[in-house]
Amino acid sequence: MIMTNKKWAVKRITVNLATQEAEKLDKYCQQTGRPATDVIRELIRSLPISDDSKDVNR
Repeated sequence: MIMTNKKWAVKRITVNLATQEAEKLDKYCQQTGRPATDVIRELIRSLPISDDSKDVNR
């Protein structure tokens, strides 16, 4: 039996997008063949974070 390692969401969010934003995301996903979740997660990972701001929301 082959076991796969599934990653489960730690936090689920809902994002309200303007029509233009949703269309732009959809178009990008169609062009790249990538799901919106992957695109958004990659963008979040690319956000610059300084060491001082890590404790702001704790």
